[in-house]
Amino acid sequence: MDSLPRWLGWLPESLRVRITNRPNLQRIIASTGWLFIDKVCRLGVGLLVGVWVARYLGPEQFGAFNYAIAIVGIFTAVGTLGLNGIVVRDLVRNPSSADVTLGTAFYLQILGGFCALLLALSLVAYTKPEDSLASLMVAVFGSVMVLKATDVVKYWFESKVHSKSIVIVENGAFLFFSMVRVVLVLTKAPLMAFVWITLAEGVLVAAGLMAIYSFHGYKIRNWEWQLKRAKALVSDSWPLVLSGLAVMVYMRIDQVMLGQMLGDKEVGVFSAAVRISEAFYFVPMMIVTSVFPAIIDAKERSDQLYKKRLKNLFELMIVLALGFALPISLMSEWIVSILYGAAFSDAAQVLAVQVWAGVFVFSGVASSRWFLIEGLQKYSFYRTLAGAIINVVLNFIFIPKFGVSGAAWATLGSQAVASVLFNLSNSKTRPIFYMQIKAIFGISFFQK
Repeated sequence: MDSLPRWLGWLPESLRVRITNRPNLQRIIASTGWLFIDKVCRLGVGLLVGVWVARYLGPEQFGAFNYAIAIVGIFTAVGTLGLNGIVVRDLVRNPSSADVTLGTAFYLQILGGFCALLLALSLVAYTKPEDSLASLMVAVFGSVMVLKATDVVKYWFESKVHSKSIVIVENGAFLFFSMVRVVLVLTKAPLMAFVWITLAEGVLVAAGLMAIYSFHGYKIRNWEWQLKRAKALVSDSWPLVLSGLAVMVYMRIDQVMLGQMLGDKEVGVFSAAVRISEAFYFVPMMIVTSVFPAIIDAKERSDQLYKKRLKNLFELMIVLALGFALPISLMSEWIVSILYGAAFSDAAQVLAVQVWAGVFVFSGVASSRWFLIEGLQKYSFYRTLAGAIINVVLNFIFIPKFGVSGAAWATLGSQAVASVLFNLSNSKTRPIFYMQIKAIFGISFFQK
């Protein structure tokens, strides 16, 4: 019993007995717990400081800030090359080749980061050719994408279901720079000061990840680049890159189109609502990241166990999504008034609509790993591409008619298509559609 995790002693005896002899489940719970602590801290502190910064900058400057972030965000998938899940999968399956996998993925993501930076600079030069401030902000934010190559360290710890070290590094940097942002507000710093510290935070996190990897006894110098391995990784990941591009288009194109069609102030209002509606999107990512190795293992052991774990995951996602969406939608005016004040009052109607997109986002995050396990990455791309196209079309229709709220309705529609409805269109993806629909309408619960 001395070797058992200390937190087991805090659980009720009936639950403790069921977990004591299940080391894999203990690792999943512990890893999820650390991720939960990290994300809750980010949610609380990040929302508080983010709101303070928004109120200080005002809708127009806050809109300009988020417009630059949206431009860079569109190309996030190019920077990461969609390697996260693939690298974790390969590390779980072939731990003996870890140094080759990590080294190759690291150099690939450096290349991807520079490509993402160049693409973002090209896009802002096209959309705002006379706005030098927008170009500078995009250049700074885009530089962070190059530093993201060190995320391969995160993939290693994820494969070991050990999130504690990563949480300590990232949360430490986040808390420190949150205090810096508060100082900037108090000293009435200019807009660019908030941009530069984003790059500083990226530098600190990158250095911390490399340091924590070495601290645990692993050697970065053992990482190897292998052309054959690079081809294999890119062969698996290219559909995910295209899929990720499509995802970021329908998640960020609203802000870009609002900036082009209405102006920075409207981007600021929309971004204020997004900060709240997307604040809980870490929950599905956190849970799926922690249970992904267990689902891979279930696939290898038993098809029945595999389907059971997927079903449980989808049902959990929907329950959590509804738990967030319903109260936030009902209290949107009060929430916006308290957090942002009268200057952002139009954000309330945006929030009341957009928060419901989370129901589809939660389900979509869970299904994304199913596509990866089943080797159906190209269908993952097709469905997200469909969502991106629909989002652009709906924005063109709704923004002129309904203003900022039109962008919220476009987001809701595109998420429904990309995350769930598209899965009905193909016989290979239809099984996961039925599983999602049963979870959304609670059919499995009623059948029990």
